[in-house]
Amino acid sequence: MNRHHIAVIAGDGIGLEVMPAAIQCIDDTAAAHGLSFDWNHLEWGSEFYRRHGRMLPVDGLDTLAGHDAIFLGAVGVPDIPDVETLWGLLIPIRREFEQYINLRPVKTLPGVRSPLRDDRPVDLVIVRENNEGEYSEVGGRSYRGLPEESAIQTSLFTRKGIARAAVFAAELASTRRGRVTSATKSNGIVHTMPFWDEVVRETISGYPGVELRSELIDALAASLVLHPWDFDVIVASNLFGDILSDLVGALTGSIGSAPSANLNPERKHPSMFEPVHGSAPDIAGLGVANPLGQIWSGAMMLDTLGHPRASAHVQAACEAALAVGVRTRDLGGTASTVEFTTEVRRQISLLTADYAAETTSGR
Repeated sequence: MNRHHIAVIAGDGIGLEVMPAAIQCIDDTAAAHGLSFDWNHLEWGSEFYRRHGRMLPVDGLDTLAGHDAIFLGAVGVPDIPDVETLWGLLIPIRREFEQYINLRPVKTLPGVRSPLRDDRPVDLVIVRENNEGEYSEVGGRSYRGLPEESAIQTSLFTRKGIARAAVFAAELASTRRGRVTSATKSNGIVHTMPFWDEVVRETISGYPGVELRSELIDALAASLVLHPWDFDVIVASNLFGDILSDLVGALTGSIGSAPSANLNPERKHPSMFEPVHGSAPDIAGLGVANPLGQIWSGAMMLDTLGHPRASAHVQAACEAALAVGVRTRDLGGTASTVEFTTEVRRQISLLTADYAAETTSGR
């Protein structure tokens, strides 16, 4: 049996509700594919911060390094500044483990209504550079409390950072429809964005089967609202990728369904998998949170760990649950977190024979 050791950080708010749902679905699927997961639950997050003044222990990164992957829920509470939760937990993990790709797939799901009038299906992936760019530590504050108080934030783009994001996007596009759109703003941001354009263009020129188009970020945002089905793979800087993925996630029905993976493609370090949604304190504890984003993130974890059939099994079960009309409130339904999870688990069981038959036949 193939066994994996996974660090679990459920976090705050609805993270504490959707994480158990996802683990149940992954365990059900794992059993059908000869896999086993050891879940190491780490009680880190905002409650840990209140007790210790930090989001994770001093040796927390060393603890995480000993795992095959990190499964993260939502983090954040109203009484602790977001800068503490982000820079105290997520960003140190992403940078310590060189998780330089943030992968965010977006697709139309069965029975989920989009706010768009056009019902053509959307199926795209955003490749977000995840370690540098606008999320830089370079800068500072001066003259605090005085009329001339000021803040300086310096974006940091490196040739290596841009090129490896472009390589990942091109290789991904070559397995899909062969089109990469690069998000830029080189007409207004005169140094970093022209540099981004140059490196992306040079890198993707090495992939003759991949078509590259650069589009200004404001026009791209409009295009994604008007015709998102025309896009395949979008490569973007840290900030642009963050914004665009939430935008497109909302266009397909709800960001509560959107997954993401923070990848170290070389697998030198563990990768981290988390839903795009936040901790949603307004609905925490009500039992109505949508667990789909967490479950789908778990499917991405399965794929990264080398189990694509198990990953496809989980995704197919989620889509089957939606297709029979079981949906949470944010997706226009009435199902609770538990009810949706129960239906996904039922669909996993129903699909098990099909996946077992395909595995036996070598398909």
